[in-house]
Amino acid sequence: MSLLVRRFPFTRLLLFLSLLTTGLSIARAETPSAKAILETTGVQGGFIVHLGCDTGELTVALRVNDRYQVHGLDRDATKIQAARKSLRSEGVYGPVTVDQLSGKELPYVNQMVNLLVAEDLGEIPMSEVMRVLAPRGVAYIQKDGEWTKTVKPVPDNIDEWTHFLHDSKGNAVAQDEGVGPPRHLQWLGSPRWSRHHDRMASLSALVSAKGRIFYVMDEGSRVSIELPPKWTLIARDAFNGVILWKKPLKDWHSHLYPLKSGPTQLARRLVASGDRVYITLGYEEPTTALDAATGEEIQTYAQTGSTEELIESDGDLFMLVNREKNDLANFKPEFNTGDQQRVRVGKEFHWNKKPREVMAVNSENGKTLWSKKTVTAPLSLTADAKHVIFHDGEKVICLDRKTGDELWSSSPVKNKDDVTTNFGPRMVLYKDVVLFAGGDRNMYAFSAKDGQTLWTAPHAQSGYQSPEDLLVARGLVWNAPTTKTGDSGTLTGRDPHTGEVKVEFPNEVDTYWFHHRCYIAKATENFFMPSRTGVEFVDLKKQNWDIHHWVRGGCLYGVMPANGLLYTPPHDCFCYPEAKLFGFNALAPESASREVPKNVSDADRLQRGPAYGEDISAQTGAGDWPTYRHDGSRSGRNTTPVSADLKTGWKTKLGGRLSAVSIANGKLYVAQVDAHTLNALDEKTGELVWSYTAGGRIDSPPTIWEGRALFGSADGWVYCVRADNGELIWRFRGAPQDKRLMSLEQLESVWPVHGSILVRDDIAWFVAGRSNFLDGGLRFYKLNAKTGEKLAEIPIDDKDPETGKNIQVRLQTLQMPTGLADILSTDNKYVYMRSQRFDFDGKREDVGPHSGNAASQGGTQRGDGVHLFSPTGFLDDTYFHRSYWVFGRSFAGGHNGYYQAGKFAPAGRLLAFDESSVYGFGRKPEYLKWTTTMEHQLFATSKEPPNPEVTQATRRGQANANQKKTEYNNGNGPDGPSVVRIKNSPSLDPTNKPLTVEAWAKSDRPGGVIVSRGGPQNGYGLVIQKGKPAFLLRSDNELYTAQGEKRVVNEWVHLVGTLSEDKTLKLYVDGKLAATTQVKKLIAAEPLQPTEIAADEGSAVGDYKSPLPFAGLIDEVRVYHLALSAEEVAQRFAKPDTAVRSESLVLSCSFDKGKAGDASGHKNNGTALGVTAVQGKVALGLKFTGQAGRPARKGNNNRQFAGS
Repeated sequence: MSLLVRRFPFTRLLLFLSLLTTGLSIARAETPSAKAILETTGVQGGFIVHLGCDTGELTVALRVNDRYQVHGLDRDATKIQAARKSLRSEGVYGPVTVDQLSGKELPYVNQMVNLLVAEDLGEIPMSEVMRVLAPRGVAYIQKDGEWTKTVKPVPDNIDEWTHFLHDSKGNAVAQDEGVGPPRHLQWLGSPRWSRHHDRMASLSALVSAKGRIFYVMDEGSRVSIELPPKWTLIARDAFNGVILWKKPLKDWHSHLYPLKSGPTQLARRLVASGDRVYITLGYEEPTTALDAATGEEIQTYAQTGSTEELIESDGDLFMLVNREKNDLANFKPEFNTGDQQRVRVGKEFHWNKKPREVMAVNSENGKTLWSKKTVTAPLSLTADAKHVIFHDGEKVICLDRKTGDELWSSSPVKNKDDVTTNFGPRMVLYKDVVLFAGGDRNMYAFSAKDGQTLWTAPHAQSGYQSPEDLLVARGLVWNAPTTKTGDSGTLTGRDPHTGEVKVEFPNEVDTYWFHHRCYIAKATENFFMPSRTGVEFVDLKKQNWDIHHWVRGGCLYGVMPANGLLYTPPHDCFCYPEAKLFGFNALAPESASREVPKNVSDADRLQRGPAYGEDISAQTGAGDWPTYRHDGSRSGRNTTPVSADLKTGWKTKLGGRLSAVSIANGKLYVAQVDAHTLNALDEKTGELVWSYTAGGRIDSPPTIWEGRALFGSADGWVYCVRADNGELIWRFRGAPQDKRLMSLEQLESVWPVHGSILVRDDIAWFVAGRSNFLDGGLRFYKLNAKTGEKLAEIPIDDKDPETGKNIQVRLQTLQMPTGLADILSTDNKYVYMRSQRFDFDGKREDVGPHSGNAASQGGTQRGDGVHLFSPTGFLDDTYFHRSYWVFGRSFAGGHNGYYQAGKFAPAGRLLAFDESSVYGFGRKPEYLKWTTTMEHQLFATSKEPPNPEVTQATRRGQANANQKKTEYNNGNGPDGPSVVRIKNSPSLDPTNKPLTVEAWAKSDRPGGVIVSRGGPQNGYGLVIQKGKPAFLLRSDNELYTAQGEKRVVNEWVHLVGTLSEDKTLKLYVDGKLAATTQVKKLIAAEPLQPTEIAADEGSAVGDYKSPLPFAGLIDEVRVYHLALSAEEVAQRFAKPDTAVRSESLVLSCSFDKGKAGDASGHKNNGTALGVTAVQGKVALGLKFTGQAGRPARKGNNNRQFAGS
């Protein structure tokens, strides 16, 4: 494709500009020039580079509104200093920045510049300009008195992604050869996290067209999900991430909708096509067309009422319109966690199968082409040049695209019996074939001409709590079982016309697979991209899998492959928290032009300033605060007495976002983070003494050492300036190359450096980079703090430092070695980056993880390496609900891990420590899990973590292994748990077996667990909730409940739950059948959590908050691996004292000796804690206090450890 080049005589431009600027002041003279450049080039937003920026007048004028960010370059350092001073005085430094240019390369990653303006390219070749220009980007360059406009063409091997399922045909496959396994960061956008894991995903929809991306995001506070939502339509440049515009939505679906519940239809309310965006600007609003460049409204199609879905094809809009009140508009939360069951298991919010209108509207004139009232299954509406096709709940219907007349209907094809809001059938229009999969484990192919069935074939379950996968790539129909951990992942490709298997290959990667993430797979013609754990690239030609457990898509939506990039929206996942990417990422494939040399030249990396070699000597005082959090250990502690009677001494307004402070030798040092400026103020008066502006953000305060201020910057450099006057002594480029990209809405180095530098023994320590998996990884440095001389540079990349293999080989379940940069710390024995430990030579030690068991990983807190760290980084100030600081050694990731470290070590939002104690602000450990309501407290506790030795019970995060195992009245005191714990054994394994659970109980209150085994993946429980008994079953994460209606509080009641081989779940109350429900399968795998009586500690089986302790009397507990008949249950009720022996009896606790011994013959004896033997239903029973277990710890009245 040829370049578009236009020339403009320089004399004509000068005449035009002179007419526009006549009578204007010099300060405004450049503004029309900037406007003229933008009008001539047609660039309507994005990233602008001004080469030869001089002192910055035209540079700042090029940012005519907030849709632009501008970077000026000049080779003259004096001009750069003058430009920075001018920009700071105008208050625009940050969105407009300038820096010194050197060499023949531009300091940007590939394809990120929308407009480059230069009066003279100088030594920069045009090939370098074209490298940095984004597709459709413009180079506007003066040469020989003429201005030339050069437009970079769009590569013919990349594709857009205009709909949720790629386009109107429903095939989620991009014709994009540029997308590949992620190796480089293209840009990073805010926010760092989605709002809350346990509620609705914060991103509802994402599409891309004409070099822009558009998405619907809840920008409400991350501090608490209970704060109001702020649903917004956001537009960014697709290649650099610059925010082009935002448009608030009138309202949207309730943000308190439960996790894993969708609604997936929300992703079908946004479409991008050319220069237009189509969206519903509220939850029950009609479709509106917006200008893609500005967000301005073009027209609203009022007749489209409450649009639930929309697609666009060749200028026509096809919409699913609901004329009645949307059922989901009435949703209101009722529980902290139980709403998930209301939505997914109950029928309250399933597809109601009521008729809607399928409507066709011309997008240009807004006229209705036709409308048809019909039942239409969610997500099934598709269209091509001739057809409009959907499923009506019974069969596939095909309409004439122009008239709306029915052309054909298929033979009956089943949809899933109950279509939950997280699900929808898959319909794909591929050439002359219509493909359909409705969740009944089959897929169907029909002729697009007449609807005749071409073939049927098995359709493996894929996705998770989402629609399933049905994709056509490389001319074949692809499907693979990917939902569950044990699924094979074998990928099958069928001929779309015959169903014949043409290709089939297994997943041979030996790694841990979680359940598929809660969204569908996407694909290109080259790669199938599921998310079994992270994002996997399955090469359809080479037939191999490439794993990236460190990448995650946004819940509900997933990822988007388009524009030669992989877009991964913000998530709220806490698997692999110290390695997984955060924020909105655009990831680029491997590129020779972005490869980092193995041996980076040190030429020009160390630059000496005017103060280099000067005699500088100043020691910090005992009352100073010379670095981030006072010292290298980041203790946050100073021994200086502080009066409780505090008064304002002075105020100084600097403006913008400020860093923490350092204080030394009479000066206070604070950075204006986004203005890239370090300020020194007089400690006593607050007067500004000096300022120094770097080339990027300074995110934390400097380290003041021997009269010097050392700090890093997001421009990739470390600076050392005189602490008294700000004169530069030296600076060192930690970035291996001077390449920059957009990060969190500003220009930064690919390898930024945090502001606070660790200084110890005359050595400055820091890390440059973002992720060990991207752009060659991180770089760990040691510099001579006085001279800037490099002492060591150690890569931290995707290779295991011991074996040289991919570091992901080390991962265990949801745990992975640390791979994200942070401010470094030290305990004078080691250096630390998050939980990762280094020796003083920079060698990684104890690389980890310690265990694949979440509680063991989170419980590894003793020994060498105890220090203060944050798994999300010291500077993460978002209050993400799964994050907290730890004073210990390790952190566990995953749904069952993120709350573990807080049970075994001091933990909180903020921590400080001295020689013996840790002081903090945070949540109690029992409240770290499944939180909607948040409560924080001040606390103090000992620095010593609990004993790490664990039993099976402590693996569930509840009890110390060194507890005395007294059978009852065991000395735990009033704060101890009241429970019977029974270790796992082969005889108690209920996998794929029928089941009976029996007990007599007399409950003192309307809620409590009588018997439990397992957790949220697999298990069972006999419980009382809201005064009513229930028998619960978990299998492959699905919860099934048989609940009685009789209230059973304050009286003896006989409860029996059975599970039969025909998958019938029953509850008997006092010998009579009280409730029945069908389940899909028996317990699919052995539950990890052991059997307990009177509590369900750790991970709950049901939708209640663990441990739901029982208060009252329990007697005659038995578990059988068979389903007792109704007659046998009645007999057990009538004769409770009758002894029962059976080969299927695996647990029998009568408590007649006041102990939890097992009379089944299998020796499944229990440990009773905090109980009293009293008169039971038959002889002795056990009395439980209902205490959940709050072991006291000396010196800590507000904070508890589960293991203490």
